[in-house]
Amino acid sequence: MRVKVLFFGVLKDLVHTSEEQLNLAEGATLAQLLDHYQRIIPQLKSFQPSLAFSINQAYAHPETELQAGDEVALLPPVSGGAPRVALTRETIATQHILEQIKHPEDGATVVFEGIVRNHTRGRRTLYLDYEAYEAMARKQLESLADQALQQFKIRDLAIVHRLGRLEIGETSVLIVVASAHRAPAFEACRWLIDTLKRKVPIWKKEYFEDGAVWADGEPFPDELLRAEGTHSGAPASNLKSPS
Repeated sequence: MRVKVLFFGVLKDLVHTSEEQLNLAEGATLAQLLDHYQRIIPQLKSFQPSLAFSINQAYAHPETELQAGDEVALLPPVSGGAPRVALTRETIATQHILEQIKHPEDGATVVFEGIVRNHTRGRRTLYLDYEAYEAMARKQLESLADQALQQFKIRDLAIVHRLGRLEIGETSVLIVVASAHRAPAFEACRWLIDTLKRKVPIWKKEYFEDGAVWADGEPFPDELLRAEGTHSGAPASNLKSPS
């Protein structure tokens, strides 16, 4: 029998694809499907204790028997063994990420979603296109996550940013913050999005009915230009456009 298998986040990078068709024996289970991929990509074994599975958009147990035509997704966690941050070209699954973050000891979770709107300064927007210096952007997002956990009384967080083409109404960036009390969760969430827009190398191009432009950005903070400027001592260019 044949099933469709979907990969997200870090798993997609390991497998080098976002989806594929897989032939399995009749009566095969999710666990057997995972064994197949672990034989091909041994690194997947390190994720097994924290993986979630779904069949046809519903969570499923590893021993669940598969049927021909099923859509199976391997879902890495947002926290608890996987990176807290991600850059993705897939639709951001807000509810799934929120459910992964929440713990019984939390009294509050704050969710921020940046949404693609249909206008900018009086011009009708058709769609957006995001690009990033991906290795550096991921490193900067990880740094922001670490700083937030140190500066605010929060338990955990997740930051996910879309890249590529986004349509009107889609989520471009998601920030989820969990804490025992609401005040630090709100404060951390606001600090994260404001700082992300100033420091993380992600750029936005806006497409209109009459043309396209790169979005105007906020200047890099002065301390970044002093601390992370060119090695030659020459002034660093200030060409950043935020998400």
